[in-house]
Amino acid sequence: MKNNNCIIIIDFNSQYTMLIFKILRKLKVYCEIYDCNNISVNKIYNINPNGIILSGSSHSVLNNGPMLSNKILNINIPILGICYGMQLIVKILGGNVENIINCREFGLSRIVIKNYSKLTNNIYDRVSNNGFEFLDVWMSHNDVVTKIPDGFTVIAGNDKCKNAIIADEKNKIYGLQFHPEVSHTKCGISLIKRFIFNICNCIPDWNINNINNTIISSINNLVKNNDKVILGLSGGIDSLVTAIIINSIIGKRLICIFIDNGLLRLDEYKLVTLVSKNFNLNTIFINAKNRFFYALSNIDDAEEKRKIIGKIFIDIFLEQSTNFSNVKWLAQGTIYSDIIESKNKIKSHHNVGGLPSNITLKLLEPIKKLFKDEVRKLGLKMNIPYNILYRYPFPGPGLAIRIIGKVNANLCKLLRLADNIFIEELKNSNFYYRIDQAFTVLLPIKSVGIIGDCRRYDLVLSLRAINTSDFMTAKWVKIPYNLLHKISNRILNEINEISRVVYDISDKPPSTIEWE
Repeated sequence: MKNNNCIIIIDFNSQYTMLIFKILRKLKVYCEIYDCNNISVNKIYNINPNGIILSGSSHSVLNNGPMLSNKILNINIPILGICYGMQLIVKILGGNVENIINCREFGLSRIVIKNYSKLTNNIYDRVSNNGFEFLDVWMSHNDVVTKIPDGFTVIAGNDKCKNAIIADEKNKIYGLQFHPEVSHTKCGISLIKRFIFNICNCIPDWNINNINNTIISSINNLVKNNDKVILGLSGGIDSLVTAIIINSIIGKRLICIFIDNGLLRLDEYKLVTLVSKNFNLNTIFINAKNRFFYALSNIDDAEEKRKIIGKIFIDIFLEQSTNFSNVKWLAQGTIYSDIIESKNKIKSHHNVGGLPSNITLKLLEPIKKLFKDEVRKLGLKMNIPYNILYRYPFPGPGLAIRIIGKVNANLCKLLRLADNIFIEELKNSNFYYRIDQAFTVLLPIKSVGIIGDCRRYDLVLSLRAINTSDFMTAKWVKIPYNLLHKISNRILNEINEISRVVYDISDKPPSTIEWE
């Protein structure tokens, strides 16, 4: 097979799959995640990867856990199985996996290296006085491999897990019972690097120039000479980067559409107008506030709100496409986290799976394999101003999913003003660029308050601020108390309809970044 300089991660519903993905991307190796139920030998041949990593899983190979075609283990591509992935290799190739209570391990464990392997050679945490090499690893398993398949050698183990590392050096198939992708496994990154660079022979060339050239080449191959493309332009970085890339290739044949749905941040129209002018984008501005508010008037379910908003967006794009000849494509600023979260049913996304089945336009998503940090690197190369590039992300459904429950124009106005106060104070305190995302959420409850001598019973607002590298995981930000106090005072004093401000201290996982 031809070297395509790519690693495939086959996901068996592991909580750590994204850690593997992030490590490979940081090592500048291109990789893609595929659900175990949506991968085949033919697809792997078409992708042409250098190697395959099989993730762990919360399931058991002994109890109808997700399976894998045995043909995938026989296509002459290096394979690394992690935890469940290793047990699956063993089961498919004729070894034994058993559930032995006193062999279960959860947490730190020490294993001894017993035999040579290209995967582990000269990788260890410590050496004993008698020359034994040890690895400190993170175990998380109920089941244990009790018999390895023919052709495999035991590389490392301990009393509880005798087969912690196994290898078929001839066919380049390796198994790790522990998780190298978590920080608790001290030499985990070294093992992953050894697999992708020394065994799979990957080249660390996943850089911004490579990304840009790949995207441009893809658009050139898809969009023909006379094709026109329409794109929904918002104030967000994803749609802007998508627009600038396409515009650089096809110019005025790209028709950007900015839809004011009444669910946007303060002064979004002014910002998009300025950006469109600065980057010479051919943009049409449409006021559709009444249309959106009417459709949302009696809807309080978050998923239903998302679907309604996504459908109206698509309807408007299709209506506008009829005003131009030869419109063949609908471009969207979908990124990888949108696809993953929709696939895992964390939330539906207006860019993912939202097109009607009878649509005649083809979908163009040039940055769909990038994460937010990679999109920003691409935007930096395009000379997008820093204040726009690192502006906080804003969801496609807008304020509709930051108002818990039913949505109307007045609630949007209140939330817009509160959100603007929050952002202003973060900027005034030079705290803005120390946070990756911050916003306010209007709750469907009321709380008693006092203004002067008057009692009031008004809305509760939550502040949310997180730090993240890719928006797949996130930590809540410890904003200084004096700054929180100032923000809260301004909101309560300047917006009569809000009587209480609270602060969200939830990480992702277990919570999501957005409330809905």
